[in-house]
Amino acid sequence: MAWIRAAALSELPAEGAVLGVEAGGRRVALALVEGEVYAFADNCTHRDFPLSLGEVDVETCTVTCEWHGAAFDIRTGDPACGPAFRPIAVFAAKVEGPDVMVDLP
Repeated sequence: MAWIRAAALSELPAEGAVLGVEAGGRRVALALVEGEVYAFADNCTHRDFPLSLGEVDVETCTVTCEWHGAAFDIRTGDPACGPAFRPIAVFAAKVEGPDVMVDLP
């Protein structure tokens, strides 16, 4: 695993919005919830649609895929509702100075 710069902290949209980036050759989605940055795979396991087009429910920490409504816990990757049944990958994230760093395998 290696810490890779994913984005500038200033690039993250408002709470509940999702930013899709490429980091380390992978599509990664970043979300800000109550001051914490979360990083997860930017693809729904149901049909590989970009989760960065969805929104995060800040109360439940779930991202909902805009295509078919599958939802995932952005802390654990576990599916919160179908039609997806496989989890998404989640990655450790941290703010280092002005940057968001993601720990990718």
